[in-house]
Amino acid sequence: MAANTPEFHDRMLSLGLARVSEAAAIACANLIGRGDEKAADQAAVDAMRTQLNSLDIKGVVVIGEGERDEAPMLYIGEEVGSGSGPDVDIALDPLEGTTLTAKDMPNALAVIAMGPRGTMLHAPDVYMDKLAVGPGYRSGVVTMDMTPRERVSALASAKGCSTEAITVCVLERPRHQDLIEEIRSTGAAIRLITDGDVAGVMHCAEPELTGVDMYMGSGGAPEGVLAAAALKCMGGQIYGKLLFRNDDERGRATKAGITNLDRVYTRDDMVTGDVIFAATGVTDGSLLPGIKREPAHVTAETILMRSKTGSVRRMIYRNPTR
Repeated sequence: MAANTPEFHDRMLSLGLARVSEAAAIACANLIGRGDEKAADQAAVDAMRTQLNSLDIKGVVVIGEGERDEAPMLYIGEEVGSGSGPDVDIALDPLEGTTLTAKDMPNALAVIAMGPRGTMLHAPDVYMDKLAVGPGYRSGVVTMDMTPRERVSALASAKGCSTEAITVCVLERPRHQDLIEEIRSTGAAIRLITDGDVAGVMHCAEPELTGVDMYMGSGGAPEGVLAAAALKCMGGQIYGKLLFRNDDERGRATKAGITNLDRVYTRDDMVTGDVIFAATGVTDGSLLPGIKREPAHVTAETILMRSKTGSVRRMIYRNPTR
């Protein structure tokens, strides 16, 4: 780091990051349950970008709304912040769960992570096969090489319980039908989610609160990096392997600087340095309550975390509306 480049002071920046996710979530308040995914997403994007630009950072979006030609703002490579302050990477999803918001279904979140420049994997917009467990287990207690059945058995053994006492979170998609059947053959329970696999992975980190022990299945690679940032703060393990359906997707990975297309990424491969992470509930969920609208004010709850200290704060923000 150059001598004249400001340091990344995660403690000083953390409250500002919480304000960013709060702004995005609150902007969606009047669109919850209205059936308009695009309007909800756009409201969150606009609010998050405005709030981000008020922070004294030299930020670059490494996980965002898409490539430059696919998204008008918060696209990959966009510079955000005031332009003064430390050089940072930003990974974000202004509305993780646009469908959940439009249908007023559980676990929609506004999420954002920040770390020093060069600390987050520039994941291309392709699928990633993911496997995650919470804290308290030895490294490699489950691996990508194991079958789903073996993973459930290994985790049950490490937890000191039967496989019937394990609950696995899986994204409900036709491609996961065989995975679901194999998991159920062990006697384990499955928590199916329709969207929002960042929240799905985060559920593993607080099994006493959520009842989820493990996450399995494929979803977006950018969301995998956001989930890794969350587990970097909360504790737990996540493994991810990029999946490619065609040469165009392989080209995206090459463009992002990835040379080994078969690599299995660990949590610390995806997020190599200390990060701060903020998530604000949009709709009610297992991790966070959603936005509450009342005649005179709106209330939001945010989970704010720092990997450097392992601190986890839950903050309630109440703002008058008139």
